[in-house]
Amino acid sequence: MHEPNIVSRGEQQRAMWLSTFAFTVCFAVWTIFSIIGIQIKQQLGLNETQFGLLIATPILTGSLIRLLLGIWADQYGGRRVFAAVMLCAAMATWMLGYAHTYPQFLVAALFVGIAGGAFSVGVAYVSKWFPTNRQGTALGIFGAGNVGAAVTKLLAPMVMVASGWILVSKIWAIALALTAALFYLFSQEDPSLAQRRKSGTKPMSFREQMMPLRNLQVWRFSLYYFFVFGGFVALALWLPHFLTGVYKLDVRTAGILGACYSIPASLFRIVGGVLSDRIGARKVMYWTFGVSAICTFLLAYPDTHYVVKGITGDISLHLAIGVVPFTVLVFVLGFFMSLGKAAVYKHIPVYYPRHVGSVGGVVGMIGGLGGFILPIAFGVLNDVVGVWTSCFMLLFVLVAASLAWMHFAIRRMERRHFPQIGGETDLPEVMDAVALSRDR
Repeated sequence: MHEPNIVSRGEQQRAMWLSTFAFTVCFAVWTIFSIIGIQIKQQLGLNETQFGLLIATPILTGSLIRLLLGIWADQYGGRRVFAAVMLCAAMATWMLGYAHTYPQFLVAALFVGIAGGAFSVGVAYVSKWFPTNRQGTALGIFGAGNVGAAVTKLLAPMVMVASGWILVSKIWAIALALTAALFYLFSQEDPSLAQRRKSGTKPMSFREQMMPLRNLQVWRFSLYYFFVFGGFVALALWLPHFLTGVYKLDVRTAGILGACYSIPASLFRIVGGVLSDRIGARKVMYWTFGVSAICTFLLAYPDTHYVVKGITGDISLHLAIGVVPFTVLVFVLGFFMSLGKAAVYKHIPVYYPRHVGSVGGVVGMIGGLGGFILPIAFGVLNDVVGVWTSCFMLLFVLVAASLAWMHFAIRRMERRHFPQIGGETDLPEVMDAVALSRDR
């Protein structure tokens, strides 16, 4: 790992903000189907499952290539790999307008998904510019590029309503190509790559990069990210459709309200990074999972009518979450998911400083796969269960499992480091009995 004193603060800030801007544009492209997919669904007459697969397909590519791109960023430098990823995604997004059938849209969406691979490249690149005690904040700021999803939700509906979804894809492709050029012109090679070239040291082999992936801890981090990031992406894609279906909103209004989720779930990632540096990532994760479990439980409750047999007759009750409470709950959910996204990636440079690319890549890959799998699952649940809120039921199960695994893993680690914990209890009568038996 590089020494932090060999780079200036100005160089650190340049690397961080250029990467954040580039990732924002990449994320806007990566989630483009959350808006244009609504019009394509109507155009092709797709069912819920087909729609879920369509909007999730770009997420699949962006997830699967994260591991490889993270390793390449460590080996060849994030500057080159980042620019190449953006150019490839820009070309794919431009070609999207030539698709006409559902299979063609799926293939096009696979290549558009290359934009999502930029995340693991950026994590490997940005982390090398900062010392350990500032990496949480730096990566939190970089990760705030998730706000690109909100950019798409706010701007794409206006363009699509005025001129159709094809113009949206053209504009987003041009923006990404220009961003690639600007990033390459104004960014610098990361310090560790410069040092390695100067000393003639060969990059770490692929096999060495993959060694940490044998640790169960890496996969536990991956499950956390499957919820906080995969769940975020899935809802960012699904909410416009959910809002138009449940509350009968037009696509513009649905996009604006969907942004009420995407914006806090992105920008407050910076706060998560700062808190992870100051109070510890573990504490932030407890808050994330605890509040998220409450929010998803409330959101999962379906629109219900009850008839109670009263003393003087039937009493009708109607329980449903209105659009305003719904917006508030998803805002809170997005806020705490954003804290969790930063907290997960705070762990990686600390536990695996020499393998940020590979470990960050696999965690990002699993998280991204959540963004692919969950929208499809949401669509299947709608078709099979027939309840709109079934998507939040699934998220509740996922966050509850994550919280349980984290808590028991931490308790097991504490008992390993402090064996006396296992024999202690907070019940005074038991403690007195143990003390009495010792005296005898």
